[in-house]
Amino acid sequence: MSGLVRRFRGLPLRSRLALLVATAVAVAVAMAAAVCWFVVRDALVDSLDDSLNENRLPDSWVRGMIDGDGRCRQTIVEQNNASPNLLRQIAQVVDQTGGSCVVLGKQSLGLKQADTEVARREAPAAFHNATASDGTEYRVLTYPLDGTPYAVSLARPLSEVHDTLDNLTLLLSVVGGVGILGAGAAGLWVARAGLRPVDRLTEAVEHVARTEDLDLRIPVEGDDEIARLSESFNSMTASLASSRDLQQQLIADAGHELRTPLTSLRTNIELLVRSEDTGRAIPPDDRRALLASVKAQMTELAALIGDLQELSRPDAGHGGAKVQVIALHDIVEAALDRARLRGPELTFTADLSPWYVRAEPAALERAVVNLLDNAVKFGPPGSAVEVALRAGELTVRDHGPGIPAEELPHVFDRFWRSPSARSLPGSGLGLSIVARTVRQSGGEVTLRTADGGGTVASVRLPGAATPPPSALP
Repeated sequence: MSGLVRRFRGLPLRSRLALLVATAVAVAVAMAAAVCWFVVRDALVDSLDDSLNENRLPDSWVRGMIDGDGRCRQTIVEQNNASPNLLRQIAQVVDQTGGSCVVLGKQSLGLKQADTEVARREAPAAFHNATASDGTEYRVLTYPLDGTPYAVSLARPLSEVHDTLDNLTLLLSVVGGVGILGAGAAGLWVARAGLRPVDRLTEAVEHVARTEDLDLRIPVEGDDEIARLSESFNSMTASLASSRDLQQQLIADAGHELRTPLTSLRTNIELLVRSEDTGRAIPPDDRRALLASVKAQMTELAALIGDLQELSRPDAGHGGAKVQVIALHDIVEAALDRARLRGPELTFTADLSPWYVRAEPAALERAVVNLLDNAVKFGPPGSAVEVALRAGELTVRDHGPGIPAEELPHVFDRFWRSPSARSLPGSGLGLSIVARTVRQSGGEVTLRTADGGGTVASVRLPGAATPPPSALP
């Protein structure tokens, strides 16, 4: 059995579908044929019983075949031209002791207990099958012979039923066989037609695997499961193509951004090396400037690499292990302390209301620090940076030059930097990290031009003004 199952599973899908359809039709046809056969058999037997009951031999004629002492003459009445036995009937008289004699026909019937019970008047009549002396099977009706202690068994051959059933069996077999073959052919055709979209999908997948061509799209027809599968495949390839493009763009942008500090580092280090090799000392002020430049470029490289590492982490919550309920107002306070060190010439004001969110503490603090660094970078000396946290909305406003309206759609793009800010330090990844972190925490971030000049960064995060019971110590 297991070998058959393995061979069946080894067949192509369309062959399995056709075989299953043919098997289902064969079972249905076989059951219908069996029911039809039994119904027809019962109807034919009932019809034969009715015919036997309606064509009973006259009692007077049967009594004439019995002697005056009431004993059966044991005389066989042969068929003759005067009284042809067209139905090949057998009639025999049965006494109460189980004796019998044939009064019509050439064979005798095997007696059963039901026949003697009718002769004894223990039963009104009896139908049963019996075998004649020549081995032929008959249908028998035994009924009492009025005015005598005898019964008459009238029989007709069951070949009348069997011949019809044989013809019916042949007809059902032929029709059923043709139906099964037709069902198998139809199942194969339906399987081929139904799996044609799957074949196209398979060819598309093989093409993508072979050529890595993610621009391939499968035509979508209808709204059934195959159409949904095609749409899913198209969405998958589109997502993969977009991911590949973003990856290539990230690599290209990262290479471009790394080239500038590396070139500057190389130039400065070559000057220092040449000074050592030639023995010509660089003036102390110039040497300090070179070393400060090297340190600044190293810091910029470290920051850029850190930003790239942050962006390379998975989008789905960094694995979910560090996400916890945290106090956003405490995160903002810690970020403000760092921002005050980076912008000592600026004035920071803070109006923070308690707000608790579910996020990764380090990532969220980095995002807030990036927002404040952006304000420090563009805020003119002596200006104020206004920070507020009310009902889950964090706003950071600077009084710098602001962002032109045409540049606002690009501020969260990776490595994008405003033309007016390209001379300032930075990698162009800070706001991208902010947008990514806020999105992972279920919030949203926007930048807009503030009334009276400057820029307002707004971050909305879902949470509550009080910590949930599970977060309490």
